[in-house]
Amino acid sequence: MTLFNLKNKVVIITGGSGALGSNMAKYLLTQGAKVVILGQTPQKVEQKIEKLKEVGDDILGFTGSVLEKAFLQSVKTDVINRWGSIDVLINAAGGNMPGATIGENQTIFDLKMEDFRKVSALNLDGTVLPSIIFGEVMANQGTGSIINVSSMAAQNIITRIAGYSASKAAIDNFTKWMSVELALKFGEGLRVNAIAPGFFIGSQNRRLLTNEDGSYTDRGNTIIKNTPMNRFGEPEELNGAIHYLASEASKFVTGTILAIDGGFSAFSGV
Repeated sequence: MTLFNLKNKVVIITGGSGALGSNMAKYLLTQGAKVVILGQTPQKVEQKIEKLKEVGDDILGFTGSVLEKAFLQSVKTDVINRWGSIDVLINAAGGNMPGATIGENQTIFDLKMEDFRKVSALNLDGTVLPSIIFGEVMANQGTGSIINVSSMAAQNIITRIAGYSASKAAIDNFTKWMSVELALKFGEGLRVNAIAPGFFIGSQNRRLLTNEDGSYTDRGNTIIKNTPMNRFGEPEELNGAIHYLASEASKFVTGTILAIDGGFSAFSGV
């Protein structure tokens, strides 16, 4: 069915060596896409590429920072030389750090501004810069889909994660702004949307949400109580939304933030 066809679409995934990004890469390869993953750690990127080649041969990996324009420009050149186009960009790079998080016995007045700026740069600048570099290719083609990764922390107040929340809220705004900019100036073939995952257990938040025996921490239990589906998400459960936003099935969809959260954002807690 051509509406959902991803065969031979060239997809770049920043943060593609991470848990969510690599899972997206694996899925897209099964759908016949040509996939490029970007990551910061050479060994991690190499390991992911080796694993992904078991799924499909149309996979490339590059090591560098999404905050470095020269690196992104070189990736753009290599991808265009290899495959001739860039059809989809998934901005999955991002993260948090302790200094931008309010500890259990701290208040906002203990926030470290240096770490706050670093988290802001990684999440926001690390989405804006790739969107500009790779989005320009799409603008010249007249077609393309940019998919940003927002968070439940963007629209709902999640305690403690001050820096992460602020930068993800900015991504929501940038997603809408960029969608208008591209559609007005480069035509209806350019789309910019975001997914807003609920709570998925990964390496960065595992100790925050689960104890060593696998049981939930107090914070983990609070999240589950406020998630109507009564569980955490699985990485594979992002794939349907990514497929939809990457394909022609969403050709009249732009500027949207799609929640994938088990009902968390819909629930008032009572």
